[in-house]
Amino acid sequence: DKGVSAKDVAIPVESKPGEVAQVDFGYVGQLYDSSVGKLRRAWCFVMVLSFSRHMAVRVSFDQTVATWLRLHVECFEEFGGVVEVVRPDNLKAAVLRAAFTPDEPTELNRSYRELARHYGFKVDPTPPYAPKKKGKVESSVKYAKRSFFIGREEQDVEVVRAALPTWVMETAGRRKHGTTGKQPLIVFKEQEKPLLRPLPSQQFEMVVWKQAKVHQDTHISFDSRLYSVPWRLVGSQVWVRTTSSTVLVYADDQRVATHPRRGEGRRSTNEEHLPEERRAWRHRGREHWERAADAMGPEAGQLIREIFEADDVLYQLRTVQAVVKLLEGYPSHRVAATCARASFYGITSYGRVKRILVNALDMEPLPTAVVASPGRLSSPRFARNVAELITLAGQEAPDEPS
Repeated sequence: DKGVSAKDVAIPVESKPGEVAQVDFGYVGQLYDSSVGKLRRAWCFVMVLSFSRHMAVRVSFDQTVATWLRLHVECFEEFGGVVEVVRPDNLKAAVLRAAFTPDEPTELNRSYRELARHYGFKVDPTPPYAPKKKGKVESSVKYAKRSFFIGREEQDVEVVRAALPTWVMETAGRRKHGTTGKQPLIVFKEQEKPLLRPLPSQQFEMVVWKQAKVHQDTHISFDSRLYSVPWRLVGSQVWVRTTSSTVLVYADDQRVATHPRRGEGRRSTNEEHLPEERRAWRHRGREHWERAADAMGPEAGQLIREIFEADDVLYQLRTVQAVVKLLEGYPSHRVAATCARASFYGITSYGRVKRILVNALDMEPLPTAVVASPGRLSSPRFARNVAELITLAGQEAPDEPS
């Protein structure tokens, strides 16, 4: 037996009023959630002030980042101020990577960092495997479970939540604390609350950060919706910062995409994020391509509608897409002439429309249309009258010998 070493000695740490709060979750069994009509696993969240031992308690059905942040905000508001330092356990909502030794870096959850910046407190994570470093909140959680939550298994969570404030103020707050020998609520009101930092004038906007992979379709997934990012990031990991109204995507700490959080449909796509030569192909609806053609002029709009109607069974989408993309590469006067010529000759294939442009046939005038007299039979489109045929025959006849 080597006897007691210096490391075996427990050094009591005294906190000043308004200096430190410890936070943690504790499992309290199943409670009834009327919003889904079933029993669910429930936890109590406790924030205890290290000096006075006064605490704020909440009930939740999860330990997500959003819940973690919201409960901090509610507790600060209940106290009417903010401490200098918050000491959490190493759950992922607070600490992404815990430091086992002083030379190892501690990595905080980005969302928790934003909360700390907004309220102006420092985060001091509990070292791994050192529960005594947050003994005040450990004791407070055990006390709440034994005193308040005992016998409440399967109660309606709203009934439990409604009873909590009275228990915190009248029972927990008025008890004689086993360590301090004083009533936590009295010490809080008289000594600690005046020294808390004031709440920020601006309300905290709930922010959640999450890493996501960019899929082959150039979108990332968050909260059951898909958001586009620049296509060159396909296959890489990005950071997603979300609020109630926006989704921001960061790559190498540079913002690369901004989307509204909500919207029609499951997918939010910025066409600038797609390869330029392929972005138009995502549109499957006829209306989109007709609008694109109309934007180039009435002749183009007419031709595209004619192509759509050229086959009574086959959907002509691919032909239309190819023709529209072809026409977009030419000046407006050539587009108008090409489409007018194609419509005149009943051309509805991509290859023949392209041939008009490649061979510059759009530069040639169309045949003069003959207007039929009322009551007379119209000639077929390519028929010529007798006078024209006689003239042509005379021009094409070989010279007679002299």
